[in-house]
Amino acid sequence: MTGIGRRGLLGGTTALLAAPAILHAQPAGGVKIGVVAVQTGPQAALGNQLKDGFALGLRHLEGKLGGLTAETVIIDDELKPDVAVTKVRAALERDKVDFIVGVVFSNILQAIIRPVTESNTFLISTNAGPSTFAGRGCNPFFFTTSYNNDQVHSVMGQAAQDNGYRRVFVMVPNYQAGRDAVAGFKSKFQGEVVDEVYVPLTQLDFSAELAKIAAARPDAIFTFMPGGLGVNLVRQYRQAGLANIPFLSTFTVDEATLPAQGDAALGFYSAASWAPNMDNPQNNRFVTDYIAAHNAVPATYAAQAYDAAMLLDSAIRKVGGTLANKDALRTAIRAADFRSVRGPFAFGANHYPVQDFWLLKVGRRADGKLETQTDRKVFTNAVDPWAAECRMR
Repeated sequence: MTGIGRRGLLGGTTALLAAPAILHAQPAGGVKIGVVAVQTGPQAALGNQLKDGFALGLRHLEGKLGGLTAETVIIDDELKPDVAVTKVRAALERDKVDFIVGVVFSNILQAIIRPVTESNTFLISTNAGPSTFAGRGCNPFFFTTSYNNDQVHSVMGQAAQDNGYRRVFVMVPNYQAGRDAVAGFKSKFQGEVVDEVYVPLTQLDFSAELAKIAAARPDAIFTFMPGGLGVNLVRQYRQAGLANIPFLSTFTVDEATLPAQGDAALGFYSAASWAPNMDNPQNNRFVTDYIAAHNAVPATYAAQAYDAAMLLDSAIRKVGGTLANKDALRTAIRAADFRSVRGPFAFGANHYPVQDFWLLKVGRRADGKLETQTDRKVFTNAVDPWAAECRMR
């Protein structure tokens, strides 16, 4: 999910599986992972999901990746690109991490991708998927287990089109993923965008924008408001009496925000390549064990991070635990020889997934918890729109 349009640590690192006293030493026969997950401010709910999903993957793998004992270094990017760069450089140079995994927001990914990849270290994004690195900017040391930002939002554009909506109000944050959201939505929606509003990433009061929506009387709204932005928007949308206007969203009503949104989110739509109610053995185990550990339903942030752990396990196993041969390791990662919680999984030529996408609707589980549930499949084996521009082969 989640810099400005395609066009166009020291103190913060902590060890998750090992005592801080041995952070400086590479464990014999081990592998060290730097996990970038925002832990500061209202967006920490998303970072916690990411961190906990990766940790559950390691737990299911008995603390090993490809047979190597795994150690993680948690990096709080604080949602500040300069801070993220400083902490990631320390993880690379001081802590000698073998991989960097994680990243919720695209502006953070844009800040750290050069220092990571220029050190010949693989960066596995488990959420941020900016179009910037999907086309001509594709990178042999960059993979993502999530999506291209445009894709998820295009699901909503197609859904709006299929539902016969002619006039849609669009509102997103003013950064990379927000602009990608608009581009993705417009790529499929053929009707009129009655207004296109960009708000600061720190905005929590939407009263002025809600007044605009009420005045415009659109057939539906499309919005992308992650984390705390989504919590406030959903509550205020209901309070403003606008629920009769269909609420189409991406990364606004999800398992990271639903506990705070409560019943205000019921019936609102979202889109993703995964949902907690997908019925396959890997997903059933993942969701059951995540809820048991955290008393909360996992979101895509957790699911995609869990898949990243399984991906690394498969790749390291393929190279027999030898991490020095980067070409062989890249080939092993590209093979994606693991069972994903979302079902079939494969990488395209640009190292972004080729996968199905679903329209989701917020509903209530049998245990009373809220979750996003599959409504219908919108795209099958979708290749992101910039893959053809990638010259990496």
